[in-house]
Amino acid sequence: MTPRRALVLLATLLGGASMSAASQEIRLEDATAAAGLEVRTLSGEPEKRFIVSSLGSGVAVLDYDQDGDLDLYVVDGAPLHDRTPGEGRPNRLFRNDGGLRFTERTAAAGVGDTGWGFGVAVADVDSDGFPDLYVTNLGPNALYRNRGDGTFERVPEAGGADHPGFSTSAAFFDADGDGDPDLVTLGYTADRIEDLPLPGAAASCVWFGLPVFCGPSGLIPAEDGFYENRGDGTFEDASEAAGLRRVEPAYGLGVVTGDLDDDGDLDFYVANDSVPNHLWRNDGGGSFTEDGLIAGVAYNVDGLAQAGMGVDAGDFDGDRQLDLFVTNFSHDTNTAYRNDGGGFFEDSTTRNELRMPGWFYLGWGTRFTDLDSDGRLDLFVANGHVYPTAAEAGSGASYAMRNQIFRNLGGGVFGEESREGPERSSRGLAAGDLDDDGRPDLVITNLDDRLTLLANRSPDRGVILRLVGATAVRDGDGARVRFTRPDGVVELREAHRSGSFLSSSDPRVHLAAAGAEVVRDVRVRWPGGEEEALGDLPLAGGVVVIRQRRE
Repeated sequence: MTPRRALVLLATLLGGASMSAASQEIRLEDATAAAGLEVRTLSGEPEKRFIVSSLGSGVAVLDYDQDGDLDLYVVDGAPLHDRTPGEGRPNRLFRNDGGLRFTERTAAAGVGDTGWGFGVAVADVDSDGFPDLYVTNLGPNALYRNRGDGTFERVPEAGGADHPGFSTSAAFFDADGDGDPDLVTLGYTADRIEDLPLPGAAASCVWFGLPVFCGPSGLIPAEDGFYENRGDGTFEDASEAAGLRRVEPAYGLGVVTGDLDDDGDLDFYVANDSVPNHLWRNDGGGSFTEDGLIAGVAYNVDGLAQAGMGVDAGDFDGDRQLDLFVTNFSHDTNTAYRNDGGGFFEDSTTRNELRMPGWFYLGWGTRFTDLDSDGRLDLFVANGHVYPTAAEAGSGASYAMRNQIFRNLGGGVFGEESREGPERSSRGLAAGDLDDDGRPDLVITNLDDRLTLLANRSPDRGVILRLVGATAVRDGDGARVRFTRPDGVVELREAHRSGSFLSSSDPRVHLAAAGAEVVRDVRVRWPGGEEEALGDLPLAGGVVVIRQRRE
């Protein structure tokens, strides 16, 4: 390791257009301490006797004060004494002061929720120009409305979206096309901690000969919730009307939104733990049909349900269709689903060369992002086991794991980057350009450990598009951007905060093409179908603001 602890990641190119040697590197630097982010999260008891303690918490990147750079919101949990949760530790807000330096502003902003926190979702729920925060908890969830002066107010009963119980990931998206963000919130289990068996008890479970906590099989699955925005930043429970009650509840962990069938409205996909995943296809107007089995994304290629954790959507093979990626439990594969068009997918994990690299890893947060700015979406996976004693089983897995980066080599083929790096039990992951230099950075939460900020120091950079909706939602969620690389390949990006695990990423769109000075023929398709031609854009770093025309 270098004195600056830079992580230099060297890739091998497989054909395609030639690039300079410098363009063949992904360089990520651990900048956590220098950024002033010495914050540790807590989740239950160290021994992890119950499944509730093993999930950890997430992180969000957002510009809460609208000063032009991205701030951080870190969700925290609570201690667990025997079977009784202690008082939760406050979630924490960090203001970006520029130059990748952060100052804590939790108390001043009033966002230190002390529930046992898990996930966070971000959106401008009342369309006032300032992003708001939604936090999922073990117990009622919390909605913080941004006042626009650096402070927030907690909305009683989360504005109608409190979703009491054990909630995990959540996502805002404009489901009904009315220009304001609706909300989907995942439930995990309806069992109480008091009812869960202890490891080693008669009803407990065994993993590679080790007594471990049980779950989720045998636990009572919790219902997911869909909440329609009334137009004023409050919500109505529309789970029944939207169709979510027409299927059996599952153990939801990860959710991503996107126009997965390219019909002009936004769908959502749910990674479920140990049961089939769900694809909720938008029928128009905010009602949904669960099509996971028909679409080919409920099971893997072997016809098996997997233990889905995190999920993301992105066009990994350059055919201008949104593909899917799901992280799963150890001694199994993470799964890539290639979009064949027409609303159908195929398990392309082997073809993507992603089948074996994740076998001994347990994946959580994940994100498609162009780390080396070559115009192709790379893939980051945050790893960590749930059993502190995992290494004692002799299974090849350990509790602390290194995270993985897969460089996109073209045509949907990925190569794993070899690197040195710390091993932790990671969970949440958010991506965003924290210093506005045209390169996406990464923020990772680690179970009962300190946060990790990886600053992107790769040689190439692109440009960041900040999409501002007028009739569409303010942060441009769901807008599609197409651009042409110098080799003539047309790339697709869709703006979304959702995906990963328990976390919320930068909705701004990163455009890049290795060795090029411009990307050509940039076009934005806003939700609702309106398209704008932006022409060519220079790749000089920084942020370009694109405002939707008012009709």
